[in-house]
Amino acid sequence: MAVPSTTRRRGATRAAAASSPETAVITLADSIRAIPDYPKPGIVFRDITTLLGDARAFRRAVDELVQPFAGLKIDKIAGIEARGFILGGAVAHQLSAGFVPVRKKGKLPRETLGAIYALEYGTDEIEIHRDAVAPGERVLLVDDLVATGGTAEAAIDLLSRLGAQIVAACFIVDLPDLGGADRIRRLGVPVRTLVAFGGH
Repeated sequence: MAVPSTTRRRGATRAAAASSPETAVITLADSIRAIPDYPKPGIVFRDITTLLGDARAFRRAVDELVQPFAGLKIDKIAGIEARGFILGGAVAHQLSAGFVPVRKKGKLPRETLGAIYALEYGTDEIEIHRDAVAPGERVLLVDDLVATGGTAEAAIDLLSRLGAQIVAACFIVDLPDLGGADRIRRLGVPVRTLVAFGGH
């Protein structure tokens, strides 16, 4: 399935806003706060809590994530801890789908399936309940941001091992210089993102 891309570079988003009275009030890129040197020097943290706190921007982001899949059969939304829970729950509601949490190791109470992924220094692990998805169910993966793509790749591995059909991976923010979205596409999973920021 081809997923339409609405990713906008920050400058392009502002240009569109200048030409449209409706979007001039708020743009998705402008609703995301940039925090320099967090969590370490040289990193610009893209904080979506400001977007979530703006009712208009939050609604617009959810509507744009959902748009290509409206009217399609989507069984489950898999949201990655933690901001993927917020977005994934809203997307699941819009699509009348179930919601599946993809959590850090040790947070789920029943029998789980786990996947380890690499961090800059060391590794981490995420888990999903073994009975969260039935074979053949159509699943969207949702998180707030794709950077290197390691966490999303691990989530895709878990869902694939449960027999899910992964329709697409959806994110509000793409950091294309880190290559995560392309990494996911190479797995054969379409990627939908809404805004892009250069750098790390």
